[in-house]
Amino acid sequence: MSAVIKLNPDAEVVKTIREGLKARGGYCPCRRESTPDTKCMCKEFRDQIADPEFEGFCHCMLYYKEKDAKD
Repeated sequence: MSAVIKLNPDAEVVKTIREGLKARGGYCPCRRESTPDTKCMCKEFRDQIADPEFEGFCHCMLYYKEKDAKD
């Protein structure tokens, strides 16, 4: 079964992060550098998504990954 990625349930956090993403041209508002690795969905979180044991929020708390379910 594949991972489930959800938005943070806190609408205010989602709104704030989305405003920051818009202001920074899609780059993580929580990072100083604007590189391909910090473009949302950032490389750090994509790597975490690929780990079937990872469960948690991305760096800026916009997305949440549920741990892969065992069949």
